[in-house]
Amino acid sequence: MCTVTYIPQPGGHFVLTSNRDENAARSPQSLDYEVIGGARLVFPRDTGAGGTWIAASDSNRVVCLLNGAFEKHHHRPPYHRSRGLMVLDFFRFATSVEFFEKYNFKGMEPFTFIIVDDGQPYELRWDEKQQHVRPLDPLGSYLWSSATLYPGEVGKMRQQWFHDWRHGRQDFSPAAILDFHQNGGQGDTWNGFIMNREGRVQTVSITQVVKTDAGISLVYNDLLRNTIKKGAVTLDLRPIETIH
Repeated sequence: MCTVTYIPQPGGHFVLTSNRDENAARSPQSLDYEVIGGARLVFPRDTGAGGTWIAASDSNRVVCLLNGAFEKHHHRPPYHRSRGLMVLDFFRFATSVEFFEKYNFKGMEPFTFIIVDDGQPYELRWDEKQQHVRPLDPLGSYLWSSATLYPGEVGKMRQQWFHDWRHGRQDFSPAAILDFHQNGGQGDTWNGFIMNREGRVQTVSITQVVKTDAGISLVYNDLLRNTIKKGAVTLDLRPIETIH
């Protein structure tokens, strides 16, 4: 939920990878499948509110959540809706634009939401007052860091790590990207991609979503239990049923 990369692949495909930095008690042990809005989803279900931070659907849509918008905020519960449940709510809307226009964000804790909707990526940030939507270049490469854990200069440092890794590189395969998520960050256990802040918050998992002609695969690397769970959805490009 706290370090995310989007990297394009040949043929209009992409790899989206997420390192989740969280309290270890909230780390899922398995993947779930669920039908929402007429689409079949695969995702790791959070053991807290029952939502998730990353999901893929057979309607060719992938989403990923990070805590915080632009800067670290004050935690002021109660909130209108869990951000993890919002991730699943997204699939009740036929298009991203409909979600942006109709979803009730008021009273929600700040977040950054990465969406790849039928090949078009978007970045949505909610700062408790308004939403900030940015369409992204499908052929661009991006890294996001949670504003709550990596503010200001730390976030810029991580962007530099990403830039240095990409510079002159030819191999952007899923395996190479996963290696970056496992070993990037110059061994900094406080701010690196695999982090551990005295056991209170640590990198509990790495989830990688790979879009190919065959469909969308999701690999969940549980770092706490040293296990790997794999799931996939075959793309069904029929019109999506919208449910509100």
